[in-house]
Amino acid sequence: MTHPEPGPAFRTRRFGARRGVLAPALAVLSAYACASAPAVAPAKVAAVPLEQKLAWMLQLEDQRILKLPEPPPAPAPVAPVKGRRAVPPPPPPMVPDLTRLTTDADPRVRRRAAVAIGRVGLKDGIPALTQLLADTDTDVRQSAAFALGLIGDRASSASLVPLLKDPDPLVRGRAAEGLGLMGAEDTAPAIADMTAPLGRSAAVVAMTPDDERSPAPPEAEAFKLGLFALVRLRAYEPLATAALDGGRPVSPWWPVAYALQRNGDARAAPALRHLLTVKGRYTPAFAARGLGRIKDSTAAQDLLPLLEPTTQPREVVASAIAAVRDIGVPQAGPRLGQLASDPAADGNLRMEALTTLGALRALDQLPIVQDLITDDWPALRGAAIRAAVAIDPENFTLILSGLDIDRHWMGRAALADALGTLPPAVALIRLNELLNDEDKRVIPHALRALVRLKAPDVEKILLARLKDQDYALREAVAGLMGEVKPADGVSALKEAYQAALPDAAYGARAAAITALAEYGTPEAVDAIRAALSDKDWAVRLRAADLLTKLDPSGDHQHAIRPVPNAPMASYDDPTLTAPPTSPHVFIETAKGTIEFELAVLDAPQTARSFVTLARKGFFNGLQVHRVVPNFVMQDGDPRGDGEGGPGYTLRDELTERPYLRGTVGMALARRDDGGSQFFITHSPQPHLDGRYPAIGHVVNGMDVVDRIQVGDTIVRVRVWDGKWE
Repeated sequence: MTHPEPGPAFRTRRFGARRGVLAPALAVLSAYACASAPAVAPAKVAAVPLEQKLAWMLQLEDQRILKLPEPPPAPAPVAPVKGRRAVPPPPPPMVPDLTRLTTDADPRVRRRAAVAIGRVGLKDGIPALTQLLADTDTDVRQSAAFALGLIGDRASSASLVPLLKDPDPLVRGRAAEGLGLMGAEDTAPAIADMTAPLGRSAAVVAMTPDDERSPAPPEAEAFKLGLFALVRLRAYEPLATAALDGGRPVSPWWPVAYALQRNGDARAAPALRHLLTVKGRYTPAFAARGLGRIKDSTAAQDLLPLLEPTTQPREVVASAIAAVRDIGVPQAGPRLGQLASDPAADGNLRMEALTTLGALRALDQLPIVQDLITDDWPALRGAAIRAAVAIDPENFTLILSGLDIDRHWMGRAALADALGTLPPAVALIRLNELLNDEDKRVIPHALRALVRLKAPDVEKILLARLKDQDYALREAVAGLMGEVKPADGVSALKEAYQAALPDAAYGARAAAITALAEYGTPEAVDAIRAALSDKDWAVRLRAADLLTKLDPSGDHQHAIRPVPNAPMASYDDPTLTAPPTSPHVFIETAKGTIEFELAVLDAPQTARSFVTLARKGFFNGLQVHRVVPNFVMQDGDPRGDGEGGPGYTLRDELTERPYLRGTVGMALARRDDGGSQFFITHSPQPHLDGRYPAIGHVVNGMDVVDRIQVGDTIVRVRVWDGKWE
């Protein structure tokens, strides 16, 4: 099937493709092992179609359980009538069980079952995954290693270490990734021993600085995964063994720069300064960011020329701005002021420059900052207010006295943030006015400022606001109560949790029990324990995590299962188990159209949710609420402040799919609480791999993604999956 203009031809995904773990099937696979039949007569085991197995795996991972309950015992066989042959009982029903699916005859099913066990996250699944580490199929071994990493039990690391010597380099890489995900620090030397020789391989030597092929050639892919694992383990010396040769980087390929900068060790400074000179987008950008992280003041002169957007890639400029901010390079002020005041410059870089002027307290640039307080762009006005108070707090109120109250909520929220940095005598009157702002999105900023200033009546204010009708405001108040801990807060938070039970959004209830955990009293613990049966899985999971620390003796992880929420669609829906096409999403904005392909095989439930919301018009008219240059743009929040969602949560569908430039991911506050907010990455972001669901990849319009700014509006979202709808 061809795609209408302007998009490319559809790419129907095949079962067993490297990035996919599901696929259409035309044949019935071999019989599925089950318990022996009654002795009356040998019972035949019913063959289970592939589609049924796929539906079982979708159901079990979505409900976060390893198997369904056993059915009631079959009735006793009827005694045969004399002269007639005995009628054998029907075959025993198949009980969906992920651990038994790991013994399936088809390696594709074993691999998919391994991923499902990892997503479920129960330690009970570790023995089955451990058995798969010896599987004859390399893809199965890879997925089993990844799944063990998702479960995160460090006790299982001993079973993964031998795979670092597997004949297949991709298996070695996934073993390293699994060890990194579970935080097995003691395995870092073994990972380095695996990774170091690969850095000298022909495959890595051939990689160019910005090469994003995925997967890369096997040895290069394993090298990359080994480096990323060492970053997660924060093991500099093993990382240096793998990434450096005589103190110099073994390769200019961007994963080397990423690993050295993310580790944050000052000993990497010489190598990072060398990588800063590499021509490209990613390697020098990561190198600049790393020099900022370690606050290498000797790199200041090398960073200043990178602040010029007319000669440098935007990724490099964004990282250089962040670096001079982290290091504290006052001589960067004039260049940053010029950039911030240039209306023709990239808006996101202007925002970063303005924020950095505030961090540097660049007094000589204050006139430019003050001029921008009246800019037409609300987000820039807000950044200018925050920068102005940081540069000259003593005269800030004089600046504001000549200005009208900002007409946009972002400006008033920024004012509240700024007031929170001033003396109480100056700030409290204005903050109390903002507490009654007509836009509820402003009030959490005012409350946080009052808490920061330790306002004399702040406890009373919080207790009153805990009963507000706005769920996001109640969520913010509960979080602040966990910080302030007013004397009668436990009873108030318990009431707040009960009052929030009708909410479609889960945030206020989750915040209430999180605040209760800060008290830690028996009454508070009992209230958290009651939340183990909340109507939303995200709250149950939060309660279980809190109780694991407060009451380690309980079996909280099993108590919360199965997931109470109804599925997006029937688990045996053919469009989930055997999607005929990969849907394409078209996000139309005033700056152009962004087209991305949904990963329906990797994330079928999340993709289904996205398509359903899009076809309801949910995204139409929403404003982009977050942009971080050289990181992400984020949208999908109906509130526009980062606190909104569709009224339900989704389970994380995590896979080995990496975060590269143009990857579409689900935004999360914590595990398994995705909804409608999504983000698109500007550049590779390996720290998100295996942590955030990657649900698609941009195929057209990355230039549009680069131009998107906070406040830009989605005109509409359309989906093509064989038809426009």
